Amino acid sequence: MPTPNYETGLGTLSLDDRIAEHLEKTFQDPWEIRKLSHDFRRNGYVKLRDVVSGEVKDLVSDEVNRLLDLHARRIDINLKETSNSPRKMSTVSQQSIAQDSSLIPELYDSTALKGFLGQLANEPVVNCPWDEEKYVIIRQEKQGDTHGWHWGDFSFTLIWIMEAPSSEYGGMLQCVPHTNWVKDDPRVHDHLIKQQISTYAHETGDIYFLRSDTTLHRTVPLSEDRTRIILNTCWGSESDAKKEQSHETMEAMFS
Repeated sequence: MPTPNYETGLGTLSLDDRIAEHLEKTFQDPWEIRKLSHDFRRNGYVKLRDVVSGEVKDLVSDEVNRLLDLHARRIDINLKETSNSPRKMSTVSQQSIAQDSSLIPELYDSTALKGFLGQLANEPVVNCPWDEEKYVIIRQEKQGDTHGWHWGDFSFTLIWIMEAPSSEYGGMLQCVPHTNWVKDDPRVHDHLIKQQISTYAHETGDIYFLRSDTTLHRTVPLSEDRTRIILNTCWGSESDAKKEQSHETMEAMFS
């Protein structure tokens, strides 16, 4: 683990303790957690803007922008495993983040955060079995930039919106829940024809929880040069560790 290179400004409590304290104060009503869980399991998506404090969000935002300055790599590719859907963006890999950040790995390992997400998932949320998908950074900034239709290799993803354009310029999330990814026959367009597509707008500072392995999803292409920056943190279910997994799409984007 690299030497810490950030000032928390959060007093003597660890980041995990600070997250636990915030969650305890913010989500006091068990019914509210049950409702969020129902929404997540029904829609494959739930917005969690207040899952961490504003101070933690500011720290994460500063760190993400610092890492983009150090490591951003531009890609413009189509991936056959998702019916040749496009990836037009700049990326920072898990390896680069782990090399040069203490904050994001510490955030990822938060027991309090994983425990809360497990309540929403109604099952344990565990560290991703494949290190290189634990956390990555994506920036879209040019007209036409998009993270095209895809599924995740693993069950659970928490997306931190560091910066978002107005929805009039694109960048919204679109989802088709309760779908399955067959990599050698993805049939993305068949899913889109037969299933209802839900569209979600986000603002800077929003956070959302996604059932990423069974929710077909994409970001709407940017209609003008605007900026959308996210930190993607991914966890697995207990069953993920037992599956045979290949990682063609992630390797194409981040290797």
